[in-house]
Amino acid sequence: MRHTGRITSWKDDKGFGFITPAQGGEAVFVHISAFINRGRRPAPGETVTYELARNGKGSKGQNGTKGQFRAQKVALPGDAVPLVRMGAASRIPLTLCGIFIATLTLATLTGAVPRLLAAAYAVMSLITLIAYALDKSAAQAGRWRTQESTLHLLALAGGWPGAILAQRWLHHKSSKTSFRITFWITVILNCAALGWFCSTAHKQWFM
Repeated sequence: MRHTGRITSWKDDKGFGFITPAQGGEAVFVHISAFINRGRRPAPGETVTYELARNGKGSKGQNGTKGQFRAQKVALPGDAVPLVRMGAASRIPLTLCGIFIATLTLATLTGAVPRLLAAAYAVMSLITLIAYALDKSAAQAGRWRTQESTLHLLALAGGWPGAILAQRWLHHKSSKTSFRITFWITVILNCAALGWFCSTAHKQWFM
């Protein structure tokens, strides 16, 4: 996801500065190596677009604290921004999500799955999508974050289709390996529970 901001501080002799986001929030560190066009030198006051990334564990942000955000793939006015192409592997989660939604819809229409259960998936997915959006907004503004355990619980409770959509549309929680592993465990557990429920007489409780 690209953001818009203005270079409010730039030390050309040292090759770094800070970008103030257009939507407000804490200034973002930017290094000269992050600019797409290496043939141009940035200057204070210029409007730029950029992507966000976290500093490594050993690096420090504006206030000397670890884990602050920095700008990457920064484009000055007139620079061509490279398009982000979705690889085959990155389409797998969306494909699985689409198959699940289509299967659940068909099962609901044929009476194999209670309508209340299908509605619960829809509601939980919407709640989870909103939770991801709020967490991303909080991350960008430096506010209090939603705990990862909360996002995993929402996915486990049936909101994982909404989580997949949020990860794709918002580009949030889509690259952290430990989070992704735990997330897919919640998906497997939820689908296993759904399969058990549909294969037993317990489904009549919701009919």
